[in-house]
Amino acid sequence: MCTILFAWQQDEQYPLVLAANRDEFYERPTQRVHWWEDQPHVYAGRDLKGGGTWMGANKYGFWAALTNYREVEGFIPDAPSRGPLVADYLVHSPEPQSYLESILPNASSYNGFNLLLGTPDEIWYYANRDGVTPQKLLPGFYGLSNRILDTPWPKVQSGKAGLKEIVSNHQSDPDALFQMLHNSEIAPDEQLPATGVSLEWERLLSARFIINDAYGTRVSTVIRQNIEKQLEYEERAFVPQGEPLKEIIEPKTINT
Repeated sequence: MCTILFAWQQDEQYPLVLAANRDEFYERPTQRVHWWEDQPHVYAGRDLKGGGTWMGANKYGFWAALTNYREVEGFIPDAPSRGPLVADYLVHSPEPQSYLESILPNASSYNGFNLLLGTPDEIWYYANRDGVTPQKLLPGFYGLSNRILDTPWPKVQSGKAGLKEIVSNHQSDPDALFQMLHNSEIAPDEQLPATGVSLEWERLLSARFIINDAYGTRVSTVIRQNIEKQLEYEERAFVPQGEPLKEIIEPKTINT
């Protein structure tokens, strides 16, 4: 998952409005969002290589999402997969602060990650880079990509502005949010971050919606928590060059 934009307690009808794109190599085996057979209270996609997930929710109203922290130097080739950090939270539904504190002792064994944990009443954030500690988020608008929360990359800044406009105008319907996610504009070179990858890759990755043959935006997800604390979850998937996948999964309302 490479771009997550969310508004917390900014809309009276939808206390949580979240829109996210997952960018990944198309060759990586993946299952789309579904109720897990081995954990039937979990609704999430599944990474068939690492065994975890990048984003999901459960029937208790808990949700979680993860992005990688982009880094070239210090990358650990044999590090454990980061996806189980999301899956374990959704399976066991612990209190977010205690869960984050429980993973701190081994956090350095993972490659860089950002982790968002939500309940019907609060959102917590942690990154295992840049000295970030577990923190409960205040009401507001947030953006997360492949650095720490609210790093001012162009797609994060423009995405937050777009989300704020949608929510402020009380137009946070899924179609508007998906349209906002599907912005494939490449940032100007002078605005690109320097994360250690080539200039060609920095350009490609600067788009909110990445279009490419080998690597791109594979899934867009919208999650809204309504005033009854139900999660309304919708996913749209894509194949190389940004073409929509023909198989449609109907939106789900997850009762709590």
